[in-house]
Amino acid sequence: MPTSTTKKVSFGELIRGDKPVLVDFSAEWCGPCKALAPILKEVAAETAGRLRVIKIDVDRNPAMAQHYQIMSVPTMILFKDGEILWRQSGVLPARQLVGTLNQYL
Repeated sequence: MPTSTTKKVSFGELIRGDKPVLVDFSAEWCGPCKALAPILKEVAAETAGRLRVIKIDVDRNPAMAQHYQIMSVPTMILFKDGEILWRQSGVLPARQLVGTLNQYL
């Protein structure tokens, strides 16, 4: 039986890595979150290899949302080495988001 070499990484391990991680805190019922999804896909493609983009559902992860004081969705937080480098609530155009993130990459 083949074994997988893919190791499941915890959120804490992921954000403490040396590669920046953009976390999209969102919710299924959130219209702006749905509008942000294709923008983040474009951002992930443009920053491939330099940035990792992940999505966290605040309804499924309420403790995490509380820990990071997510008051509205979508909220994006950029982590590197476990530190918050940048955070923004709301939807940004892809160009503006990439321009902002490039300051930290």
